[in-house]
Amino acid sequence: MIAVITADLIDSSLYSRTLLNNVLKVLNAEFDNVQQECPNDDLKFKIYRGDSFQGVTTNLKLALQIALRLKSCLNKIKVEREEEVSRVDAKFAIGIGSFDFKAATLAESNGQAFQFSGRTLDEMKNDTRRIRLKTTSENINAEFEASLFLLDAIMEKWSRASAEVVYYLLLEMKETEIAEALSISQSAVNQRKKACGWEAISVLLKRFKTTVAETF
Repeated sequence: MIAVITADLIDSSLYSRTLLNNVLKVLNAEFDNVQQECPNDDLKFKIYRGDSFQGVTTNLKLALQIALRLKSCLNKIKVEREEEVSRVDAKFAIGIGSFDFKAATLAESNGQAFQFSGRTLDEMKNDTRRIRLKTTSENINAEFEASLFLLDAIMEKWSRASAEVVYYLLLEMKETEIAEALSISQSAVNQRKKACGWEAISVLLKRFKTTVAETF
């Protein structure tokens, strides 16, 4: 069993070349970071078509956390006033299932997880959803269809400052460490932590990890 995370940048056709290059640079750097932090995991990420990316992990429990980490990483990118978009964002589809054909590249690989992730992302193209999940378990699908819908509502209210704090919280850093990294006070970190809905997000992440571990 594997988890496949497939994502499309939102309104990337409106990005200036400078912004798009910066986004791709940030994504590639984050892919390297995630892969280095999980040396025992067969974790791979690849950008394709210039505005989409896909990753595979055998650590199913971390799939949602990785997706949120990539989303917060994008949301915290500074967008200049002359840009036609207000922030950088993406739609994420997580598929959990079998890995039926492992090829030399992600684009050539196939299986349940790839199909679940790709088809779910296709279904999201004409709606406002930002993150969805499809697995072999209908019970899990039903539970997280509802909870991830609520997560969408929380994430929609993130400011760039909130996304910065979420990113570091997903790295499991303490408030004092985040304050030092952002050169702000610990109280400011705490305020942003509350504003981004971190308490609810952390409960959801724990629930996801527990449910996935018990099911798969």
